[in-house]
Amino acid sequence: MKPKSKILIIAGSDSSGGAGIQADIKTITSLGSYAMTAVTAVTVQNTTGVKSIITIKPSEISKQIEFTARDIKPSAIKIGMLHSSKVVSAVINSLNKIKIKKIILDPVMVAKGGAKLIDNRAIGILKNKLIKKVTLITPNIPEAEILTNLKIKNTRDMINAANILMELGANNVLVKGGHLNTNVLQNIFVSRKEIKIIKSKRITTKNTHGTGCTLSSAITTFFSCGKSLKKSCELATKYVQNAIGSNLNYGKGQGPINHLNSIEVNNKYK
Repeated sequence: MKPKSKILIIAGSDSSGGAGIQADIKTITSLGSYAMTAVTAVTVQNTTGVKSIITIKPSEISKQIEFTARDIKPSAIKIGMLHSSKVVSAVINSLNKIKIKKIILDPVMVAKGGAKLIDNRAIGILKNKLIKKVTLITPNIPEAEILTNLKIKNTRDMINAANILMELGANNVLVKGGHLNTNVLQNIFVSRKEIKIIKSKRITTKNTHGTGCTLSSAITTFFSCGKSLKKSCELATKYVQNAIGSNLNYGKGQGPINHLNSIEVNNKYK
């Protein structure tokens, strides 16, 4: 099968394979596109938590982005973990040079186990500069609270947070509702023209490591292949729900989801 599009991932590595660049590559590949990477950090982690973070020099991150994009021009870009202000600034400078229109930002701030993955200065630059340059930002509720200084307790608060981000310069926002204690999960897509609540049934499992990375990469893939942004969010939500539903149960902590749920193996390889 020939890949449908080419996607550059700018994110951190997860040694356990459940989140970060590993989840991004698996998602993009399983949905039929070609993945390229610019690694921002190397994390030492497993399903029980993050042990350490090894940072990559901002200049080397920029080189990865620009050198890769100069040779194979991406159809779209997915941005994940940007751990310092210098890294955020370097990525902004590189985006200005390579001029890709379709960019999805997952503002990764806190790991599933609670470890902080970004400093306060970096959050400020992301909030004031980077969100204006991307097509869509996909915060979960804790991230949306950090970015907006708003306590989110329900869907109305989620919509208010999205509107605040729009006022800050975001072009489109998807606030993910997984942290609310509800039977029905609600991701809320907000654009200049509409508000769409994307619903899915909550699956009871502890194995949800990497759902945010996976969702944003799935959105990027669908969007890069010509789907509308809203439709891409809807399709990506279904993909993640199916991936959670596989319930792999790997590891002793919060295990990964099944990124391969969309793949059908050709008969000659069975």
